[in-house]
Parts: sequence; C-alpha cells; structure tokens
Amino acid sequence: MRRSLRNVTARLDSWSLDPVAVTGVSGTRVLLGFVGLMYYASQYQERNYLFGPDGVLPHEEFEAQLTGFSLYTLSASPGYFQLVYHLGMAAALAVMLGVGGRPGLALHWALLWSVYQRQPGLLDGGDNLAYVVIPFLLLTRCYDRFALPTGLADRLAQRVPGRLRAVSVPFHNLGVLMVAAQICLVYVVSGLYKVMGEEWQDGTALFYIMRVAEFELPGWSDLVYENDLLVVLGTYGTVAFLVYFPLGVLVPALRPWAAAASVCFHLSIAFFMGLTGFALTMIACDLVFLSGALDRALSWVRGRLPGARTPEAEAEAPPKAERPGGESGTRTAAPEAEPV
Repeated sequence: MRRSLRNVTARLDSWSLDPVAVTGVSGTRVLLGFVGLMYYASQYQERNYLFGPDGVLPHEEFEAQLTGFSLYTLSASPGYFQLVYHLGMAAALAVMLGVGGRPGLALHWALLWSVYQRQPGLLDGGDNLAYVVIPFLLLTRCYDRFALPTGLADRLAQRVPGRLRAVSVPFHNLGVLMVAAQICLVYVVSGLYKVMGEEWQDGTALFYIMRVAEFELPGWSDLVYENDLLVVLGTYGTVAFLVYFPLGVLVPALRPWAAAASVCFHLSIAFFMGLTGFALTMIACDLVFLSGALDRALSWVRGRLPGARTPEAEAEAPPKAERPGGESGTRTAAPEAEPV
C-alpha cells in the first residue's frame, strides 16, 4: 500500500516538475504554422476571387450565411481584405519560425479560422483539427524548440511572478495530454464510422475512394485499385489501424512505432489523394508521440556538426542559471520526462 502511494506521489511530482514532449509539441507548432502558410500561399494568386469582398462569394452573401465569426465580416473594403489576408500570412510565418510566442499563436488561430470560414469549399478536413489543437498548444511550451531566439520571452518571464511560472509545467503537460487525447479520438471515431460502411465491411472501400476524380492520382492510383489484394489489405488495414491506434500509443514500447505508422499512413494520403493540408495537420499532432525520437535525432545531428560539443564537454561545463517556463528558444534545466 505504501509503495503504491509512493508511486502515485512520484507520478504527481513528475507531472508537476517535468515537462513532457516539449520537442514534439514544438514540432507540432512548426508544422501547423507551415500548413497555414501553405494555405495562404497556394491561394495567393486567386485571393481576390476566392476570398475578396467582390469575389465568388460577395461580402453580403458571406455575412448572411456565416454561422461563426470571421474577421473578414468587419469591413467590405478591398483594402481591409488585403490587410487581414497578408496579416494572416505573416502570423502563420511567425508561428512556423517560432516568433511572437503565445500571443502570436492566438492571433494566427483567429486569422486562420477567419480565412477558413471565408471559403469553406476549399477545406479538406484538416481545418477541424487545427481549430481544436491550436488552443491546446497555447497551454504548452511549444516555443521551447525550433524557435528563433528574440530575447523578448526572457525579459517578459523575468516580470512574471514565480508562483505563476511554477504552474507552467502542469499546464504544459495538460496541453500535451489534450492534444494526444484529441488525435486518438479522431482516429477512433473515424475508424468506428468506417466500420459501419458496407464497402469497408466487404473490403472494397479503397477501390471506390481511389477512383473518385478529385482524389485520383493519374498513373499511380490505378496501380492500387486494379490490384485486388492491395485493395482488400488497404481497406481492412486502414480500419484496424484507426481503431487500435490509441492502444498502440498507450504502450510506451509501441508508441513510436504507432506514431511512425500514422505518419506513413498520412503521407500516402497526401501523395495518392492530394489532401496535403489534412495529412500534414494529422502528422503535426502525431509528433507529440515522437518527441523522444526527435530528441535522439537532434542529438545525433548536433553530435556530427562541426564544432559540436561532446557529452563529456557538456558535463564539465559550468551550470547555467535556471529559469522555469520560457519560450522562443529557451529551455528549462529540468529534464524532459518521457513523451506522451
């Protein structure tokens, strides 16, 4: 009984003191910023026609059918539209580069939501996950890695009371857990929904999906849907993977393999079906399960860079001042716990 109590206490201490999956959620931030920037850039030449107040969906009709909120409803001025659109591009780039911290991430979310609402006919499903995940990232220390150091976060952190900085780790871990739970929920719901379909039950769903004109890749899709074995294996394998993915990530030894399989699965979706934004959004969330592998990969790369310090040199170096919390390229002295 006492041993069990000590284990519970140790886990609570770890949850309060050791941030998990910092590298993973930082990669999630980078990739979600890239997806947003890619969306803006891919529609840039046709932005006036697709999103402008005098485009395919006039401003009055857009206001009448909008059920949520969008910054594009505030004015019908072409100049205002150009300002908001280019501000959205800049915010997405800042998130990808790790500039602006949580306020910049919140601004990116509001602008991305607004442009998605402006033309929902262009969406591929990844937008729904981005809507949910980006607010979760606001709780995390997703600017601790892969971020351009500006020094602003250090100066702001020094003004934050110590008690508030102390809760940054529990909030970070809570945000990571919410991202992980959300991606697992997406997989399970998607898998169970497919199970109810007749084509998924008889193993022919992949045949029909890859023959849809919008999703067909000429010269490649026919190699799959003309092969009965690939169709059956792909159909049943997809359902089994989606339903049992959460079980895979619950086992630490299987977690990186399940996440790697998910990355490969969505890369194939991006290649064969052209749903690049959706696939990259899903991969971005999968990175929370690959944080340990990313850390090892980064250590391997750093060890082979010219002038890289060896572990022995790092051990002999004098300790740096510690600071809890932090963004924009800063790291805490507490060791990172095992990723979710």
